[in-house]
Amino acid sequence: MTDTHAPQARAIAYLRVSTQKQGRSGLGLEAQRDIIARHCQAHSIAIVGEYLEVETGKGADALDRRPQLKAALTAARKIKAPIIVAKLDRLSRDVAFIAGLMADRVPFTCCDVPDAEPFMLHIYAAIAEQERRATSERTKAALAAKKAQGVRLGNPNLAAARAVHLEQARARAGEHAAMIRAAMPTETTTHTAAARLLTAQGITTITGRPLNRRTLAHRLKGG
Repeated sequence: MTDTHAPQARAIAYLRVSTQKQGRSGLGLEAQRDIIARHCQAHSIAIVGEYLEVETGKGADALDRRPQLKAALTAARKIKAPIIVAKLDRLSRDVAFIAGLMADRVPFTCCDVPDAEPFMLHIYAAIAEQERRATSERTKAALAAKKAQGVRLGNPNLAAARAVHLEQARARAGEHAAMIRAAMPTETTTHTAAARLLTAQGITTITGRPLNRRTLAHRLKGG
């Protein structure tokens, strides 16, 4: 009997956290693995290698400081398979860096925008880069405001740390909202239908859960 089943697709998984502290604690890693695993299960993809990076993604020359990404690219070329990441920002928020990866002709799949073509990945990267700059400006402004109020800045100061955390959370929410707006289907007239179509594209909430009418409306209203 001839086996009519097509061979299972293969891929390389790439995970990144931005600090040594996150790397030691595992913060974010399990969430990334879970997102990748659910995507691969839904699309019958076998992960044949995993590469974990603990490094910052800033700068167009970041690849020189990302040996695990270099290794992932080499492995992907060898078996002619794509690299899968949980979210686009796990590669970088830098447009030039993303453009360089696209020019390398190794396909990437981002689980938050799985159907995005290279052109759309450039747009999403541009949105992320803009939000990164806005985050930096808002964080500086928040720290300056706290300092003007007489708050002593530094790690021991809980108020300043909370202010920075709040601004970073707002920036992530803004980046997520911008991504949703860029992918928002124009043919739908209700949040329920839009959430269904966005979920079908693999676009989720910040925590990786499926979008619904309420979460979509909240994100679009709050930015």
